[in-house]
Amino acid sequence: MRGVAAATALSYSRVMGANDRVQLALIGCGDRGTGDLGNFVRLGTIDVVALCDLWPTKMDRAKQNSPNAKTFSDHRKLLELKEVDATLIAVPDHWHAAIAMDALNAGKDVYCEKPLTRRIEEGPAIVKTARINKRVCQVGMQQRSGKHYLQAKAEYIDTKKLGKITLARTWWHGNSYHLRKAPASLQTLPADLDWTHFLGPLTWRDWDPQQYYNWRAYLDFGGGQVTDLFTHWIDVVHMYMGQDIPTAAVAAGGVYNYKDGRTAPDTINVLLEYPTDFTATFEATLVPGISGYGIEFCGAEGKLLIDREHYEFRPVGRNAQPVTVRASSNIDQDHMQNFLDCVKSRKNPNGDVLIGHRSAQASHLGNIAYMQKRRIDFDPVREEILPF
Repeated sequence: MRGVAAATALSYSRVMGANDRVQLALIGCGDRGTGDLGNFVRLGTIDVVALCDLWPTKMDRAKQNSPNAKTFSDHRKLLELKEVDATLIAVPDHWHAAIAMDALNAGKDVYCEKPLTRRIEEGPAIVKTARINKRVCQVGMQQRSGKHYLQAKAEYIDTKKLGKITLARTWWHGNSYHLRKAPASLQTLPADLDWTHFLGPLTWRDWDPQQYYNWRAYLDFGGGQVTDLFTHWIDVVHMYMGQDIPTAAVAAGGVYNYKDGRTAPDTINVLLEYPTDFTATFEATLVPGISGYGIEFCGAEGKLLIDREHYEFRPVGRNAQPVTVRASSNIDQDHMQNFLDCVKSRKNPNGDVLIGHRSAQASHLGNIAYMQKRRIDFDPVREEILPF
């Protein structure tokens, strides 16, 4: 199978010049998918050649801005198109692994929304598939390409101006997207919405408009706030600290306020321990009494606060003056441009598949600790050896 997959990838790939336009296909035409596609289009160097969604109504909305794109209800049929260079995968998390591997085996480069995986054991197989097929696979952790993230790292982390860092605090409060309510139009299953296909590998359940519309609130479909939000922040921690495999995880939380049938906690705290003597924490709640997000690196010589809008360095000392720098670019488009550049150069992108796997893995460990209500000790030698 390894030789067949590699041969298939090579037969579908083409050598691209610097001025070639990337032929892009979108799989998953929801809010995130169409938003991502809009950012790709604004870069001005791609053509949208195909769209895929299991509900034609969503696909029709995306097609308004891509009138020449072919449409598909099954991603496997889309992947048969020889003209597709790259796929943008923005489906619910429980479909990420299967579709990403299908695309990689079909010889397509992949930009996959985070988290890369729904389950911790899925990651190594995707990394292996990308490597065997020699495909570019970027995971949508856009901080990796954000100019002010890279600048802060160079100025304060790489130069060790913070001294020994013992704690990386992360938080995301009041993310209202996890509280969405299905509209009245979805109370009855639309005749053209393929609910069976949407469920895919999951246990059958009757039509539930909330589980379709607000799937992030259900642990069957994703990992709640931990894999949706913490995955972004722990990836920045990994990038700055040069450590991407925790050795232990603990967590606590629950559905404390929103007793609406959700299974993902509305409030949760995660703590990860790393082998170079530091911990990383995540605090999240959906209640509206608090809002905001960020990461704070706490060191012996100062602390660095960073989010998507700015960063601030505060050295130790009573009269020390903070240094603040505002973000100067669109980090989503920075990340997408890096992907397109790598499609042409064949270099590994900033959010390479292995990086995406490791950040998802760290988040999964937090969720496993929460679900099992115990400390998880993780042995990277025994449990994390990648099969390639």
